[in-house]
Amino acid sequence: MISGLKPYPAYKPSGVEWLGEVPKRWEVRRLRTAVAMRVSNVDKHVREGETPVRLCNYVDVYKHDWISQRIDFMRATATPEEVSQFRLAEGDVLITKDSEAWDDIGVPAVVTEPADDVISGYHLALLRPIADVLTGGYLLRALQSKGLAHQFHVAAKGVTRYGLSHDGIKSVWLALPPLAEQAAIARYLDDADRRIRRCIQAKEKLVELLEEQRQALVNEAVTGRVDVRTGRPYPAYKLSGVEWLGNVPAHWDVRPAKWHFRETDERTQTGSEELLSVSHISGVTPRSKKNVTMFMAESNVGHKLCMPGDLVINTMWAWMGALGVSDQIGIVSPSYAVYRPRRTSRLLDRYVESLLRTELYKTEFICRSTGIRSSRLRMYPEEFLRIRLPCPPNSEQHCIARYLDRTDRNIRRCIRYAQREIELLNEYRTRLISDVVTGKLDVRQVVAALPEVDRLSADNADDVPDHHGVAHPGGPDASPQAAEART
Repeated sequence: MISGLKPYPAYKPSGVEWLGEVPKRWEVRRLRTAVAMRVSNVDKHVREGETPVRLCNYVDVYKHDWISQRIDFMRATATPEEVSQFRLAEGDVLITKDSEAWDDIGVPAVVTEPADDVISGYHLALLRPIADVLTGGYLLRALQSKGLAHQFHVAAKGVTRYGLSHDGIKSVWLALPPLAEQAAIARYLDDADRRIRRCIQAKEKLVELLEEQRQALVNEAVTGRVDVRTGRPYPAYKLSGVEWLGNVPAHWDVRPAKWHFRETDERTQTGSEELLSVSHISGVTPRSKKNVTMFMAESNVGHKLCMPGDLVINTMWAWMGALGVSDQIGIVSPSYAVYRPRRTSRLLDRYVESLLRTELYKTEFICRSTGIRSSRLRMYPEEFLRIRLPCPPNSEQHCIARYLDRTDRNIRRCIRYAQREIELLNEYRTRLISDVVTGKLDVRQVVAALPEVDRLSADNADDVPDHHGVAHPGGPDASPQAAEART
């Protein structure tokens, strides 16, 4: 991708410490001399008597490099003056002006397909390049470089919410090539970004397939579809008595959960025991080891006690598989359900935990939960204890547990490798953009050999990554880490 790229033949001091030297024919300017800036005050309202508009909002900019008609803009209204002032034009660059995180300040997107009814929304600054000075395509890439992004991060003011002042935006320095070179740089980086993004998407798809394979192998093992000792189905099966569970190996036992567990409601008197968290990712673990921010009660007195071997289920997030078997004495939220194994139970911790996290059982949890929305679903003990569980002989459970540990270890190693490659690709993208827009690399000769590509037809709008380089179709709260923080 960088084959043929070399430094420029001659450089000069930029006068800006972080920028160093720039190509001899380039200028160095503050942003105020290259753009006209407008900060929108149009919020998400619909008022009678105002003009109907489509609103380009914070999330539209945060998630896309290019603002086009493929985006499903919010419907709102605005005054004629606001429509005139904040209507988007081709080549305009929008940046996020305010955010709850300082490193989300100044995220850019360039307008490629304007429309008369699309205007800039609240929390955004509209930068309109001066025609004979700057192009929108080049400004987009310049604003994605580390040097400019860092200037915004330093200029951001706030404690719990961060914002950029007008002067903070206008005062950033940028290296400014001649217009022809700006166009060449934008074209080169668009092409490079497209190829890097496709590599990232391929790696993300690999991670997704590996995770699906891991879940499929777990499901086959714990439900008896495959005998892990031979790699083949068992010789004989019988009806489990549960339609959604289907057949199980003929020698396996199938009984309601109440035969294996009883609910316990012991409470701590001091609150001094280790506080435990329950999640669909890590099971039952000390909350002190969590690297996420969670609400903490003023006192832990009255929390539920759990002992080693107890099954703990997060009543609210059972449908996500937020459960696990504790390996230590501790306390959990009073709203969680704690189940203690009966003396008659032969279920091993590793087996039952894996079984209850399969899609089969998570679907059954949904069916047995009360509530009208996923965030309000609750699975109470009386329903859980009715669910029928298969129980293989103890020796087979040990074989299944070893098989699951081995499978999980191997697949997660592959996932880590793929995720590391994604990180490196993102780092490479960031470094390449910074090197090109600061003149460390000359792309002019390479651009001449690039094929002509229609930017909009070449990229599926659903696959456009956010400015961290990874697509998040479900929004900022869709990541596994965000889900774990809730559990």
